[in-house]
Amino acid sequence: MGIWNSHTSVGNILGSLIAGVWVDEQWGLSFVVPGIITAVMGLVTFFFFIEYPEDVDCSPPQHHGELEENVDNAADPGNGPHSNRENGLESAVTLSKEPSAQPAAISFFGALWIPGVVEFSLCLLFAKLVSYTFLYWLPLYIFNVVHFSAKESGDLSTLFDVGGIAGGILAGLISDYTNGRATTCCVMLILAAPMMFLYNYVGQSGVSVSIVMLLICGALVNGPYALITTAVSADLGTHKSLRGNAKALSTVTAIIDGTGSIGAALGPLLAGLISPTGWNNVFYMLITADILACLVQRNVRTRSQQKLGGPSPGPTVPPPPQMAEAKPPGPTPASAAHEASTG
Repeated sequence: MGIWNSHTSVGNILGSLIAGVWVDEQWGLSFVVPGIITAVMGLVTFFFFIEYPEDVDCSPPQHHGELEENVDNAADPGNGPHSNRENGLESAVTLSKEPSAQPAAISFFGALWIPGVVEFSLCLLFAKLVSYTFLYWLPLYIFNVVHFSAKESGDLSTLFDVGGIAGGILAGLISDYTNGRATTCCVMLILAAPMMFLYNYVGQSGVSVSIVMLLICGALVNGPYALITTAVSADLGTHKSLRGNAKALSTVTAIIDGTGSIGAALGPLLAGLISPTGWNNVFYMLITADILACLVQRNVRTRSQQKLGGPSPGPTVPPPPQMAEAKPPGPTPASAAHEASTG
């Protein structure tokens, strides 16, 4: 998912480069051309986007509860890989033909009760605050401090998103190997704070130093942002407490990303209010937000392995209902006849 989420940074890079072509002469085209591209892609998405895997006869994704059941029933010959694939395709066709069998969507407050949703939402708020402040104000910062032209400042600022692509992929790889989403986010946020401080003080001493610092800052800031909006949202949306209700995924993703959008709007606003007092204060605000994002992760970091599918100290999967409610078999006719003859 880190590779998939790189489309966000690629869009930021293309938007800055396209807008920079006309920024010195016909600046109005800097808005018109990206707007036309967005409208065209909106039409493409509307006509060709596939909402559910069942619409193209693909099996639905397996959730935590389904994975545990597959592990428990692995010894059954009827539960082999080919059998699971056939059963998944059959169930997909059945679901597509019977829309009434779809589970009801989870409520807003029900999604908030899923462990980790509130913590990761607040973490994304502060992470997006930092990321979008860099996105909107970094070209102006380079223009005022380094005294580059408007086009050169826009081109140089795209390196922050180039680092964000690498950071998102790296965060995904580390979290997959360690199975610790919260720990990965927390470590990257801790490292991002001193790197932003160093960039403010020594990053403008040379072009090469500025390039390296922008790449590192972009990786450390956008890494947790990419991880939370993709893998973490998917994990929480398919949490085992939902009992396989895949419709909760959209609600959970909307809550997390919507809360992050508050930070995306708040960060550039605060930067505009603080920048007249000095760029140092803007960076202090960004470092403070980064530290707050790390502190929010403190509560969920120690539980991340248990809450997001990691190993747990004891058995957590209850027995299937049919096993728990099974009753001992009654006497067969043969055994009843035998008891009558011996009695």
